[in-house]
Amino acid sequence: MPRIRAPFALAAIFLFASVAALSAQTPATPPDEGLYASYFFGAGYTTVEWIVCGSTQESEGCFGSGQIGPFGNAGALIEGNPSVNASTGTVTRALYVVDTAAGSGTSVALNVYKKTDVVTSSYDTTTVTLVKTVTLPLTGGSGAVAYMAANSGYLFIGTNLSTSAERVQKSNLALESIGGFSPPINVSSITTDKYGYVTVTFGDSIEGSGNNGFVQFGPNGSSVGDGGGAWFMLSTDQALTTATLPTTSVFPAEKLQVRPKKQN
Repeated sequence: MPRIRAPFALAAIFLFASVAALSAQTPATPPDEGLYASYFFGAGYTTVEWIVCGSTQESEGCFGSGQIGPFGNAGALIEGNPSVNASTGTVTRALYVVDTAAGSGTSVALNVYKKTDVVTSSYDTTTVTLVKTVTLPLTGGSGAVAYMAANSGYLFIGTNLSTSAERVQKSNLALESIGGFSPPINVSSITTDKYGYVTVTFGDSIEGSGNNGFVQFGPNGSSVGDGGGAWFMLSTDQALTTATLPTTSVFPAEKLQVRPKKQN
């Protein structure tokens, strides 16, 4: 009997393991998959209004709205990656707002909010609460344009009036300045790609001026390169508009080199 039954037992074990592996590879549907948040601004970008709409399993429409602020000038906003508690239907994410006219009107501050959605079969309850405000060593005020990009672990923030940008670690909001060009060059763009690589671009739009440069970072936040010229990155969901970007006469021939990686 054991010789007859063993193959069936092994087959059952293999089938169970295969199903379990398939289940492990198939992520659960996020509770807020059918929902979306829209943002709009009050006069002078002093407040940010939000509204959550979409559909749940049993209802559709707009479920909640609110306001955050006040700000001197809400110059840039970005959401963090969601954290999901499937057992409670709760989705939590950070909302980052750069204020380019904080304090007396010339300071730059990063405001970190916690956005929580509790989703049931028929409703979504959304709350947005301020967690912390961090003053950044950047130049703000009238005419300041904010730039911000992010990957899973870091924010990269600058303004067009600053000769440096800031790398902000999301986990503890630790700051590190990015720049160091001599003579100093103001930030002109911050871009990222889908894998979390980030380019901070400095300089003007004058062809051949030599007054531009870039610093690039990897997904883990470490620097992977820098040089002269106005370089950018492309994402898969937001076009890079050239309306306000600098051009460059520095081309990457000297960068086209391949070398062996160091073995640990």
